[in-house]
Amino acid sequence: MVYVSPDPVQDAHPLRSWVVVALLLLAATLCCALFDAYVTLTSQAMIYVLTIIIAGYRLDWRQSVVCAVGAVTALNFFFVPPRWTFDVESREHLIALVVMLVVALVTSHLAASVRRESRHAALNAQRARQLQALATELAMASSPETMLALGQTALDAAFEGPNTLRLSDDAQNLQNDADLPQDWRDGLRCCMKESAVLGPGTGRWPGLNAWYLPLGDKEQHMGAARVWPARAEDNDGREHAQALCTLLAQSLWRVELAASMHAAQAEAQRQQMQSTFLAAVSHDVRTPLAAIVGAASALQTQRDKLAAPERERLLASIASEAAYLSTLTENTLQLVRLTSLQQDIKRDWEALEEIVGAVLARVRQRDPARRIRANVPTGLPLLKADPVLLAQLIGNLLDNALKYSAGEIELSVKE
Repeated sequence: MVYVSPDPVQDAHPLRSWVVVALLLLAATLCCALFDAYVTLTSQAMIYVLTIIIAGYRLDWRQSVVCAVGAVTALNFFFVPPRWTFDVESREHLIALVVMLVVALVTSHLAASVRRESRHAALNAQRARQLQALATELAMASSPETMLALGQTALDAAFEGPNTLRLSDDAQNLQNDADLPQDWRDGLRCCMKESAVLGPGTGRWPGLNAWYLPLGDKEQHMGAARVWPARAEDNDGREHAQALCTLLAQSLWRVELAASMHAAQAEAQRQQMQSTFLAAVSHDVRTPLAAIVGAASALQTQRDKLAAPERERLLASIASEAAYLSTLTENTLQLVRLTSLQQDIKRDWEALEEIVGAVLARVRQRDPARRIRANVPTGLPLLKADPVLLAQLIGNLLDNALKYSAGEIELSVKE
């Protein structure tokens, strides 16, 4: 975006404008002198009027007024009898000069007004295009940092600067404001506290040389902005700065709301998965508990009536179901630990041979009749892992293999 001055009437080169006035008057005088023998005084006056119209269309109102007065003076001095004097011998010539001066001044005023309104309309159109472009860019941005950069670029393009833009944290404190002057920080914090624009033309702190604008409203502040220069009469410029800040605040609020909704959806999904998991675990827990309670009740009430093999079968059933329940409980606890957002896996350097040996010792203790052959290469490097989780993983793999295979089980570890 190209910067456009909020004061379209001011000329960047005033000396050049005065030179143009002098050249216009000189050209009109030479032209009238060239055709003096062929045209009337009225035609010569029209040439000066054309010069005044050109000056009113191209120059500032001050240069236009000077050109109008100079044109009437030159016409009177060079061409109105008696020539080479400022005297006017005819009443009709005097009336013509007065009317010409009035027409010249009115024409200059109207031309300057048209030029000013045209530049003002062009400035408003450019500001509207800037707002549209910024809205498009903010819609594609997904982080507050990117939006902050886009907002800073928009302020620098619309105003001369230096401009500053800062976001606030959850405690409504400005972020990264240590590099700002103290009066800037005070103005930014005050506009957030009062939820109002401060500076010239606002009725609040009119002695400031810049506008201080909050990003947001009384309920939610996303930050604040400082815009320079600030003129009390530049209402359109102040409204444009407010529109930029409002657009930026809405986009920041949209990103924050989207993040909150995403977190809420993730939490709802986690709770749903947890509920499903607990339902499945409760079903798996009831079966071994029922078997244990049934076998224990039978042994308690009918121990003397049961034969020795039947008692051994019930005791073996209790031991087997209790072992299964212990494994299921351990797996459940570790799964809850892994899915917890607050827990971190504690990893350390461990020897894989020791973990495999510990797992085989537990498995063989539960099922000494099964043959399990382990193939672990020597000289394996250390693994940085959680030994409890890794041992549980290997144990679960062996339990599944023992459950679905009746022959020999081979556990192989490859480097």
